Amino acid sequence: MARKRNPFENIPGPYIRNMYLVRERVPDWKEHPFHLPAVRHLGTFEFHPKVTFLIGENGSGKSTLLEALAVSLGMNAEGGNRNLRFSTRDSHSKLTDSLRVGKVAGKAAPDSYFLRAESFYNVATDLEIQDQHHGGQLLQRFGGKSLHEQSHGESFMALFANRFTGQGLYLLDEPEAALSAQKQMTFLSIMHNYVRLGSQFVIATHSPILLAYPEAQIFLLDSEGIHLRKYEETDNYQITRNFLNRTPQILKILMDNEEGQSSC
Repeated sequence: MARKRNPFENIPGPYIRNMYLVRERVPDWKEHPFHLPAVRHLGTFEFHPKVTFLIGENGSGKSTLLEALAVSLGMNAEGGNRNLRFSTRDSHSKLTDSLRVGKVAGKAAPDSYFLRAESFYNVATDLEIQDQHHGGQLLQRFGGKSLHEQSHGESFMALFANRFTGQGLYLLDEPEAALSAQKQMTFLSIMHNYVRLGSQFVIATHSPILLAYPEAQIFLLDSEGIHLRKYEETDNYQITRNFLNRTPQILKILMDNEEGQSSC
């Protein structure tokens, strides 16, 4: 019998196909994060071969899913690659034990990295400690300058521009957190170059700028589960556009609202 052709065999990436919840391994559906609709209704989630975006309100489960994916792939829960094993607080969820990741056969990623914006300071600190035992070679991969001697945004850009390679699997949790609007556009250009060289990205974000990347799929996590959305259908795009087009009117509504809640 002829071997079934792998549609991805002639390009460097992608490296992961899907993830799914092994429901019989869920300890308690009332426990966090299994009570979250995005987790409770998780079937087989298919990753885009280039860029997959996860969007949704705070608390919808974006970071939780991304962290569980990273740990399932052998990366450090607080960020970094497979070689970082520090932990300032063991707080990752039990979801990893119930999650399975479908990988593309014969496509092990030569490089991988998990960026968690809230704990990148801890990653930078551990990097400097390790670098002392490696003669400065580790920091060279980040541009040769201490990440603590740069602004938060500069250290993020040093990571994106220097540490990543042309063939990697990159999981990014709110990479826009430290970036100006201009730097977010710069990041889009950098990411596109990596995608062209065979990299695959999974990104949790609130940024309408990042979500504009054309070679991607956007998944909304909400009270009913996970849904595919077009860019123009997202709240990230619509609310930003509405605010920019009606700034005086919306500001008046917000400033006149005694409870501080939007009515737009």
